Amino acid sequence: MSKLLSWKDLSAPIIAEAGNSVLYKTGGWRALKPVLDQSKCIRCLLCWFYCPEPAIKRREDDSVEIDYDYCKGCGICANECPVKAIAMVEEGVG
Repeated sequence: MSKLLSWKDLSAPIIAEAGNSVLYKTGGWRALKPVLDQSKCIRCLLCWFYCPEPAIKRREDDSVEIDYDYCKGCGICANECPVKAIAMVEEGVG
């Protein structure tokens, strides 16, 4: 008969300090990358709001730029953009 585990038997990673994800560049994981066409961008900031990583950078004038060091290529930004100013392309292209 197998023994049931309690929560005390489980191990989990410890987060030593809040906000430390910016220390780990994860951009090398992606197969697709977002490419922003600034001429189409309406500065709605939906890409910035929905990005699950610190990859969309908001500027003071509400324009945005993509920090490829942290972008994992999930495509959420392109999916949320109402004017399709962001296109997902194969890594190494564009």
